[in-house]
Amino acid sequence: MPFTPLNLLAVAGTFALALILTPLVRLFARRFGAVAKPKIDRWHKKPTAMLGGVAIWLSVISTLFIFIPHTTYGWTIVKASSFLFLVGLVDDLVHIKPYQKLIGQIMGSAFVVYYGLALPWTGSVLVNMALAIFWLIGITNAINLLDNMDGLASGIAIIAAGFLALSFVSTGQFTEALVMLTFAAALLGFLVYNSNPASIFMGDCGSMFVGFFLASFALVNVSGGRSRSFLPVIAVPILILFIPIFDTTFVTILRKLSGRAASQGGRDHTSHRLVALGMSERHAVWMLYGFAALSGVLAVTIQRVKLDVSLAAIAGFTILLTLVGVYLAGVKVYDETDEEAAFKEKPLYAFLVDVSYKRRIFEVLLDVILVILAYWSAYAIKFGPFSNSPAWQLFIRTLPVLVFVKMSTFLAMGVYRGLWRYTSIDDLIVFTKAVILSSIASLLVVLFVFRFEGYSRTVFVIDGILMLLFLGGSRMAFRLFRQIIPDGARNKGRRVLIYGAGDGGELLLRELLNNRELQLSPIGFLDDDPGKNGKVIHGLRVFGGNGDIATVCEQQGIDEVVISSLKMTPERVDEVVRCCAERQITVKRMRITIEELSSG
Repeated sequence: MPFTPLNLLAVAGTFALALILTPLVRLFARRFGAVAKPKIDRWHKKPTAMLGGVAIWLSVISTLFIFIPHTTYGWTIVKASSFLFLVGLVDDLVHIKPYQKLIGQIMGSAFVVYYGLALPWTGSVLVNMALAIFWLIGITNAINLLDNMDGLASGIAIIAAGFLALSFVSTGQFTEALVMLTFAAALLGFLVYNSNPASIFMGDCGSMFVGFFLASFALVNVSGGRSRSFLPVIAVPILILFIPIFDTTFVTILRKLSGRAASQGGRDHTSHRLVALGMSERHAVWMLYGFAALSGVLAVTIQRVKLDVSLAAIAGFTILLTLVGVYLAGVKVYDETDEEAAFKEKPLYAFLVDVSYKRRIFEVLLDVILVILAYWSAYAIKFGPFSNSPAWQLFIRTLPVLVFVKMSTFLAMGVYRGLWRYTSIDDLIVFTKAVILSSIASLLVVLFVFRFEGYSRTVFVIDGILMLLFLGGSRMAFRLFRQIIPDGARNKGRRVLIYGAGDGGELLLRELLNNRELQLSPIGFLDDDPGKNGKVIHGLRVFGGNGDIATVCEQQGIDEVVISSLKMTPERVDEVVRCCAERQITVKRMRITIEELSSG
């Protein structure tokens, strides 16, 4: 069924209906006390109306009943999702037990699976049915857990529904695509009131309906359509709903390791950790929107490209999200006393955290993947996607040898001795030497073992360049994340000017940025050297020092001046102190001392 103007009118009507119903539901919720009050394990800071899921459900059901052609699978899902909506509504109103909600989810999942929907991931019907039930319950609860910040769950669900619609169109399932667009329109109308600052939450009735509806139609997507290859069947639903899956897995692992209940509420989700890094709530949500869109693009792409290209793209995306996960896992979201208690009570946790901190095992496994990815990319650039050509047969023969040679060379050259957080130019030089030496060693091995018959020297050059980019990029990832993620913490604390735009000033700036406990926000530099005036160091401007200190402090709202230069004369220091004292600005001086310690 191709789209018609009436179909698009139905989508627009759903959006308008949600815009009208949501404030009415909000008014009803406030009047009858259906309000979420702030708690220590919840993110919101003021009482907020709930039951937004009622508006979403009414908008979707009304449009589907009137405008959308009925299909067997479609109305089976609508009935089951409506049942889950009612289970969530009861929980919002009278707070039922978690096991009772789980029983309701199992009942809804069994109903859908009974009518033929399953994940066709294996050759066993029973296993596929079990996987489908696990999938439906998992995604339903993942959306529920993701509903932890204004606009996050509803926005991610809109993106997922949009990409599911595209996937349906690509497989000729136009009615299902229209259902997804209608569903997204209802969520978009709700998001107008749910985005930061939210005036209404969807509640369990909304999150359970939305999660189950999305998970069920993902089953329709992989069960229907034309000529489905294995990779789209297994990867598309996971990628389209990757962000809720990632967040749920991430939180569950970290809570289990720290001895906390996975089902218990908390402020340790991906979004919360992004805010803890200094991002605003709105920016954190939009960053997760971006990742959701990226995973959706990847899901649609793998339906159109060859298997090896799909696998490489998925590997690259997985590496990126893994690095983000490792970086966010190091963000402190609990009190240090809680962490210390977890270490004492959970020896396994202490061991795993220690391994995670050193990251050696993770680095080795990551580099094995990067070596394979770089070598495959070199062949793909030179010879095109994988085929049964002689060139690709040589790739298969030499890949194990290349992994062995490169990993042993990396170990010998000291690639695994540094700390990612402090990766510097010296480390990049080590990486460059290691890559060059490993490429030469690989060439020699191929020359002597395989006689270099049929091999392309260009492949090894491309492989070396890509390997250096991958190796250096992975090690610089944490520093890159610091630059990409807007550091809202810079605008918090006492505003500081660093006097001295030299090596000492740069060292002091790094300490202020890395040590948030100081509660000092560097605003810029002062320097008496006219040649430095107007220059920029790590994104901060250098202001003129001579005669300009009072003006700069007044214009920039400075609370403290910290002198970093050891060359400043006592007379100049006294002059700076007097000038700042007149304006009630504190003056401090950085000192680095090395003292000899003796026993006794």
